[in-house]
Amino acid sequence: MMKFFKLKKFHDEEDGAVTVDWVVLTAAVVGLGAAALALVRTQTAGLSDRIATYLNGATVSDSFTADEITAGATK
Repeated sequence: MMKFFKLKKFHDEEDGAVTVDWVVLTAAVVGLGAAALALVRTQTAGLSDRIATYLNGATVSDSFTADEITAGATK
């Protein structure tokens, strides 16, 4: 009879159920974060390659003509 009371007490306690809920919720948040990180990482790699290509083709002028200076002042 004593075992029955111990088993009923164990069955009625809800503390462990709350812990399980939090573990599942935390695992879901971590999983979504990892998925978002993977998506952003692949998109960032492609964007950085395009930026590098653009910057490698860019030229920098070390002198300006008078027309360029006045045109820049009016913008």
